Amino acid sequence: MAYQETHTTSYGSRLSNSFKKIGTGLAMFIGATVLLFWNEGRAVKTAETIKEAQGTAVHVDNVSEVKADLNGQLIHATAMAESHDTLRDEMFGAAVPAIKLIRNVEYYQWQEYSKEEKREKFGGSEETVTTYTYKKKWTDTPINSAEFHDPAYQNSNFVITELENKKQLAEDVTFGAYNLPDFLKNSISGEKDITLSMDSVQKATLNHDIIESLRASARVDVGQLADSTGKEIPYLTVNGNTAYIGKSSGNPQIGDVRVTFKAVPSAQVSLIAKVSGDTFEPYMSANGNNFSRVEMGSVSMGNMFQGAHNDNSTLTWILRLVGILMAIGGLKMTFEILSMLFKWFPALGSIVNMGVGLVCSVIGFVWSLLIISIAWLFYRPIIGISLIVVATASIWLLWKKSKQKAKPAAANDSANDSDNSAAATAAS
Repeated sequence: MAYQETHTTSYGSRLSNSFKKIGTGLAMFIGATVLLFWNEGRAVKTAETIKEAQGTAVHVDNVSEVKADLNGQLIHATAMAESHDTLRDEMFGAAVPAIKLIRNVEYYQWQEYSKEEKREKFGGSEETVTTYTYKKKWTDTPINSAEFHDPAYQNSNFVITELENKKQLAEDVTFGAYNLPDFLKNSISGEKDITLSMDSVQKATLNHDIIESLRASARVDVGQLADSTGKEIPYLTVNGNTAYIGKSSGNPQIGDVRVTFKAVPSAQVSLIAKVSGDTFEPYMSANGNNFSRVEMGSVSMGNMFQGAHNDNSTLTWILRLVGILMAIGGLKMTFEILSMLFKWFPALGSIVNMGVGLVCSVIGFVWSLLIISIAWLFYRPIIGISLIVVATASIWLLWKKSKQKAKPAAANDSANDSDNSAAATAAS
């Protein structure tokens, strides 16, 4: 059943909070301005780096031997990224030759969800009704239930054992005759499930440690930890790539832990990077930016560079949207005090709040476009000036057309006035 809390904030407190938000709002607005300007510069510099790298890179058909004449050059090549290192997780019997070994840990926990409903009161106060609901779910980290609002769910969470997520990288990963550095290894994807291999001794040892942990926690009845003969109940189940810590994987209980393993095996990859002896390093462009790229499978050099341009464009638009929303949100927080002054009368306050919100949205959007335009003038002067010329010409043409339409209308009005005057004279 849902749990509710009702909180009333007085008009004075709301007014005080609005004053406090002015500083936060201004900081957010300034931050949005800096972000928007910086983002355009970042986009331009990244595009310049990609373009410079594209003009410098050479395609290499075969990397089966280290060639001295390639040293220091930016190359594109496709080959197998291979590792013969066996990566291990001794606790759970994971052992596989791979580029990466990944351990992911999840906990079955109660999760608190909240939903607020605000009601304006006459006199400027505000009543907030918060409804809390609780659901069991798998989470990446244990949840502190001591902070739950419903007393019935407080301190309801615990974990049988707390483990860390891990990612191991193979030390030796080859790309033809070359060795891949960590920054390129990390870019290789293609995770696949692996099969855990735990012998009976490993399982018994780990299960005993789990039982002892439960006994020490006092969260489970001691009688449930062993059968009538005194044999410890199995709290560890291994199936495929998953080690389940709990009484039943088919019926998870609060505190259960699920550990899954994945590995990135040897695979064909395409890369663009600068050759440095028998390994690689990022390419540094004239503007100081670094560039390197890895894609799975056989991908042409042109497609890889196009992908880099596309990624840069996507990130640019995401940051633009974030900046615009920050600018609008910052202005709304800054000028919330204006609508708050009228919240004494809820109906009037709502109208003023809508007006302030609309004005802040328009100003924030226009301001964002202005900052982006200024940044374009700064970073892309030719394009920026061209856009301003086009915009100015468009405004002038619209103004001219509106004047031309106004002249015939004025002439018609004058003719109509003359006809009406003549008709009036004849009638008299």
